[in-house]
Amino acid sequence: MNRSGTSVNPFYSSRVEPSTRAPAPSRYAKLPRIPVNASPVPHLTSLYHNSEAGEYGRRDYPGNCGGNLIRDLLRYFSVSIAADPMTGSGTCFDVCQELGVSCWSSDLHQGIDACSPSALPRESFEFCWLHPPYWRQKLYTDDPRDLSRTPTLDAFLNRYRQLIVNCAGSLVPGGRLAILMGDYSDREAGFVPLVYHTKRLAFDAGLRQCCTDITRFSHGASSGRKVYRSAFIPGLHDVCMIFER
Repeated sequence: MNRSGTSVNPFYSSRVEPSTRAPAPSRYAKLPRIPVNASPVPHLTSLYHNSEAGEYGRRDYPGNCGGNLIRDLLRYFSVSIAADPMTGSGTCFDVCQELGVSCWSSDLHQGIDACSPSALPRESFEFCWLHPPYWRQKLYTDDPRDLSRTPTLDAFLNRYRQLIVNCAGSLVPGGRLAILMGDYSDREAGFVPLVYHTKRLAFDAGLRQCCTDITRFSHGASSGRKVYRSAFIPGLHDVCMIFER
């Protein structure tokens, strides 16, 4: 659906208190050497750590992921026509315009429910970008069709399954579906392995994974500026999975 509302993850206290400790110093990880190969985007690897969001979409939209990863994927796969059925602030559309790629986009705010079987044209696109809600980690709209409004994990997965089926059906043979998804925890459900569920549903839809997972570092996430009263292992990434029809 789209990414235009706000809420607080129920796993954490809604009271965010100022830290009494000095900010931790910046730390830099030494990344592995990239093997030399014929990739048209040589910096695109399984570890994606671009801290610049790029001038795409609107950064004040909750959940906006920045457009550089989309740009690199479109260039790598030499895409000429793409789809984004949960366009939000139009990040993918902006990237496509910059690259001269034709882009079909829609959104729940435009009255189009991407989980409806008739939402997307059939067998029309070489590439589909999908950045759905991470279940109820963040609430985006008051529309009951919004994936972030599904009351249970089973209800979320049933609609998520239809969304993936819709996207798969919109691809031409050999077309790719890129899904950016993250795991999370909440008080009721505990740890929710949405990356695992994404792969399971994609395989059930007849897709195959066509390359390595891309672990995207979560630069600029709002959670990194908060102080929580509970102890947990913070997730600092989400995962982009690329499937092929």
